[in-house]
Amino acid sequence: MTAKSKSRTRRVLHGATVIALLAGSAYFTIELRKEEQAKAPAIQAVTDKPVDSGAIADDGSQKWERLKNPARSVLRDGDGDVLATFTDGARTATLTGPSRTFTEPANTKSKVVTENWVRLMPEEWRKGSEREQWFKDWFKEHYGSKKEDLFAIAFQYGDQAPAKKDADGTQYAGDAAFGPLNPNSTGAGDLRLEESDFYDYLGQSYTFRSGTTLAAEPAKYRAMDCSGFLRTVFGYRARYPLMATDTSGDGLPRTANGMARSKAGVDVIPLKGVAPADRPSSTDVLQPGDLVFFKLDTRTGQRLDHAGMYLGNDADGHKIFISSREEANGPTIGDKGGTSRLDGNGYYASTLRSAKRL
Repeated sequence: MTAKSKSRTRRVLHGATVIALLAGSAYFTIELRKEEQAKAPAIQAVTDKPVDSGAIADDGSQKWERLKNPARSVLRDGDGDVLATFTDGARTATLTGPSRTFTEPANTKSKVVTENWVRLMPEEWRKGSEREQWFKDWFKEHYGSKKEDLFAIAFQYGDQAPAKKDADGTQYAGDAAFGPLNPNSTGAGDLRLEESDFYDYLGQSYTFRSGTTLAAEPAKYRAMDCSGFLRTVFGYRARYPLMATDTSGDGLPRTANGMARSKAGVDVIPLKGVAPADRPSSTDVLQPGDLVFFKLDTRTGQRLDHAGMYLGNDADGHKIFISSREEANGPTIGDKGGTSRLDGNGYYASTLRSAKRL
């Protein structure tokens, strides 16, 4: 065989290999789309951009790194890309996984395209936890998994989200309201009654670990205020410990003010005060899944009065969060009552006061 014919043969084989790889990729993309669309609620569109996933490699291609402010451990691949982040004193972990797109077409054109999957670990992270058996078992189960995470759970309560019921017929997810109309509303930030918690949404009484039992109020059925929404996502669904009130028991308190001032988790943006001058100078430390706290109403004195969950950047590059609001009557990333951005000088950006990583 001549050198020229050998070169032609190599080009043919190379072309055939490329075609085969493209065909395999297309088939995988189509099958993944079918699988995700079958599982996802209508309001949660899932795009297909899978990344490599699996357990920690033994060949040294994945490296652990320690960072400060806040103290955390970061797992990187051989190219230096972040695979996972674990913060000392926090149970929330941010893992890299298949790309998803979260939307809320009824209220906004904004969309969040993210490869971040936020999950709760069974224990708080500390330096060296990567060598402990509990973490190795947890990581093997959850890294690369497409089981619902905190983001997926949060969007199961947005506008027009389909109902989900357990084996007993109890609806545990689906379109949620903020709360019933306030008969004594003055038209100034009190359109709807607050204090709707996850058990109000369920319509069932609930006994907390402290032994306190609280009864659901019929008027608040299928409703959850801003802190009630976070307690639903992190507590009732993801099993983070919950307090019955701001003072009873241990875990996540009942109100936005109680959460922000509690010892739960790690304060990534410490609370300095509630005045306009106490707005954080930077939000760069925020990580998807962080709780964010706001001071919206001067009538509440020194209390913080709104809370949400940071999602990361939206498709336009803005830092966006989700929260339950009276203007939208439920969980939203929309702009009713103020733009859902933490950058710039909009309503919520200018009223942000602190952030916590549970």
